[in-house]
Amino acid sequence: MPEPRPEVLDFLLTRRSRPGKTLRTPAPSRAALEPILQAGLRVPDHGKLEPWRLVVLEKAACERLSAVVAECGPAGDPEKTEKEVRLWQNAPLIVVVVCAPFEGVKVPVIEQVQSAAAVCLSLVNAALASGWGANWLTNYPAFSETFHTDLGLEAGESVAGFIHIGTQGAVPPERPRPDIGDKVAWIEQ
Repeated sequence: MPEPRPEVLDFLLTRRSRPGKTLRTPAPSRAALEPILQAGLRVPDHGKLEPWRLVVLEKAACERLSAVVAECGPAGDPEKTEKEVRLWQNAPLIVVVVCAPFEGVKVPVIEQVQSAAAVCLSLVNAALASGWGANWLTNYPAFSETFHTDLGLEAGESVAGFIHIGTQGAVPPERPRPDIGDKVAWIEQ
């Protein structure tokens, strides 16, 4: 018989990411962040390849990188650029999940990318379960070669997500959730 963990299921049924713009300092210390990072790396990983790595950006690094965010913003959309720059300037801490898939192995690259995405969600859930506010974001810096260079990404690596973590500000209102009847198909035979 399975051993139910109703408190875990309740957490998963009620979890709510916190918008990055509502996160404030303090961010978790390195000691407080370590178990979050450890939990984040406990994900499905076909072949035990570990096709991902993490880069932790503390407050000063986020502020410094906001200039690169401004530099690589979309041409003709200064409002979008300014919004993203403010997000980075005010970020208490960001964990960059870098997807580093292996070519020429039996595990398809798509499964390796999915494993990196699982790291993103696991980090958010671990941070929320630890009492911090957290959100998984991407936006244009995730796809900018200039930004990749500044982060030290190597050829073939990409950003799976920017996990913003900090003290939660205002609790956002609940949002509509998918209707199981619309999203689940049952096949009996």
